[in-house]
Amino acid sequence: MYVADSRSSPAAADAARLMSGRRPRVAPTVLALGSVSLITDVSSEMVTAVLPLYLVTGLGLSPLGFGLLDGVYNGFSALVRLVGGHLADRGGRHKSVAALGYGISALCKPLLLMAGSLPLIGAVLAADRTGKGLRTAPRDALISLASAPESRGRAFGVHRAMDTAGALGGPLVAFLILRQAAGGYDAVFSVSFCFAAAGVTVLLLFVPSRTATLPAADDGLRVSLRSAVALLHVRNVRRTALCALLLGLATVSDSFVYLLLQHRTGVPDRWFALLPVGTAAGFLLLAVPLGRLADRVGSWNVFLGGHIALLAAYGLLLPSWRGGALPYAVLALHGCFYAATDGVLMAAAAGSVPAELRSSGLALIQTGQAAARFLCSIAFGAAWTVWGDRTALTTAAAALVFCATGAALLRPAGEEAV
Repeated sequence: MYVADSRSSPAAADAARLMSGRRPRVAPTVLALGSVSLITDVSSEMVTAVLPLYLVTGLGLSPLGFGLLDGVYNGFSALVRLVGGHLADRGGRHKSVAALGYGISALCKPLLLMAGSLPLIGAVLAADRTGKGLRTAPRDALISLASAPESRGRAFGVHRAMDTAGALGGPLVAFLILRQAAGGYDAVFSVSFCFAAAGVTVLLLFVPSRTATLPAADDGLRVSLRSAVALLHVRNVRRTALCALLLGLATVSDSFVYLLLQHRTGVPDRWFALLPVGTAAGFLLLAVPLGRLADRVGSWNVFLGGHIALLAAYGLLLPSWRGGALPYAVLALHGCFYAATDGVLMAAAAGSVPAELRSSGLALIQTGQAAARFLCSIAFGAAWTVWGDRTALTTAAAALVFCATGAALLRPAGEEAV
């Protein structure tokens, strides 16, 4: 066992293997970051699994109110991702910025116990998302910098599979806690904090501070806000960001998908926390195979295919059919959507961004996508409140067809460029 900050760091070992041609199939840095994400996702998904029911049923929030809050929960991170990306690139402090983000999110878990009003809950969720916004781009930059270009799809697939294993376990833990303690939301939030603290500890001990494949600052591009924004002048970065933004505008929040599924099938409240498990299971099973497929047939083909799976899930939720297979089919398609898009987009984008600005470039694309999903969440909540859930979902499905067509036309030319 070793301390990550030592001179013989895992990153150095990764680089040595890269230079010797004896590259591991997945770099140790990727596995370490995957472990951090696994533990942290147990924590965050425990909260995510019970939050819609806690807010809508427990606090009586309307769909519009929930849409606004969910927008904050998922979209606030967009405001700080650029900051996190830029800070990480300056001096190559990817690990430090990621640790700060994980730490902030961990501290927010016990604060949920004390937030009794909607404004306070919104503030805590915004702080939690600030942590997520800070850590996401540096973490993905570390993954891409530790992986060879021809195997980035697989590396991100492995990371996302480990991440999703945590997402799979989080709702199960929440479910077991709620079964033992009726109305035990406090217990859920407390246990969530313990997992989050463990994730931060693993990050500090086992993830290297430096990435050996990153050029020295004097040899590379100047890292500044201007240089980060100037990445949008790069044709393929701009097109990738536009595609992510466009498709984000038609991506209904996970929480709404689960609420719609509950409306269609009448899933009892006590089982609601298990619905994300279905999505996570599909994601877990398909993340690595679809990552490898992206390395072979092209990232954009897999990425757009994932949105076709999401469209199929919307289609299954539109009719009045309430067959027993409906939850399984919808959740499987939902998991397929994430497996084909989440890590695949980052693997694709990494090829267009220089190593010195990798974190900033990935943050630009993630920000566009998160901001678009923020707007979609608010719009969908408003449409549900005014028109009803079926009309709102029909509109979202039509928007997805339009946006996917636009993304197919706009996508960067040349797979090696993405």
